[in-house]
Formats: sequence, C-alpha cells, structure tokens
Amino acid sequence: MTKPKVATRRQFGTAMLLTALVGGCGFRLRGNQSFAFTRIAVLPSPGGPVVQELRAALAESVTVLGTDTSAAASPLRLEILSEQREKTVVGVNTSGQVREFQLRLRVVFKIDSTSGRDLVAPETIVQLRDISYSESFALAKETEEAQLYRDMQTDVVQQILRRLASLKPPQ
Repeated sequence: MTKPKVATRRQFGTAMLLTALVGGCGFRLRGNQSFAFTRIAVLPSPGGPVVQELRAALAESVTVLGTDTSAAASPLRLEILSEQREKTVVGVNTSGQVREFQLRLRVVFKIDSTSGRDLVAPETIVQLRDISYSESFALAKETEEAQLYRDMQTDVVQQILRRLASLKPPQ
C-alpha cells in the first residue's frame, strides 16, 4: 500500500523540479498582448472574417474604432487590404478523382499612423493546410475544411497581433 504513495511522491517531486527548471530558464506562457497604444482603427468596416476576429481580439486590450470618420481620432490604422481563400487540387488517384486539396488563406495588411506614415508597409501573410478528400465523406470533409479555414484565420490574427505588439509608442 505504501508503494503507490512513494511513486506518487516521486512523480510529484520530479514534476516540481521540472517546473522550477523551466521557470528558471525564462520560459513563460504567452498571455495577453500589451500594446503601446490605446486606440486603433481597424478597416475596412464591416470587413471579412479576419477583420471581425481582429476587432474582437483587440477589443480586449484597446479601443477599436471601425469607420473612416472615427479613424482620424486614432493614432494608428490597421487596414486589411485583401483577404483571399483559395482551394487547389494537389492530388488525384489513377481514375482522376480528387484525393487531396491545399487550402490557402492570403491576407494583405498595412499599419500606418493617422499622419500617413507607414509603420508596417503592405505585408502578406499566407497560411497553407493540406486536406485529404473522399467523396464518401463529403459532408465531414466540408466541415473539416471550414475548421481548417478558421484555424488559419486565427493564426493570421495572432501574427498581426504580434506585429502590433512589437510597434513602438508613437512620438
């Protein structure tokens, strides 16, 4: 009966030691982003799914303005210039039936100040995912495709948020 307690204590002790080592090397969870600004205009309004997710993510930390008229009251403007979803066939079987697709999400954005100075010149972020396909499971694959696009969209939003967090405060 004492064996399991010894093993459990040993495992607990090992886990505590590893936690202390990881913390000691500077590792920490990412947490919320902090920004050098309190207001930002996110354009265009209303925008696509990426713009909507960006607005929601930014609203946790800063005031988000969304119209061209209110953009003048903001020190920064984040503009999504284009958002494209693409689906390309990358694999077929011997009878010519599609077996694999490649999904792409391409987002072009820029960040500038209200004075017109470019802080981040137009930049393109591309996310790629491969998805197998079977006509037998068409509905399930359609759902999987939608989920992959949502994941890519979240990745793009996180990359843009990291770019915003790296900006220096306006002078």
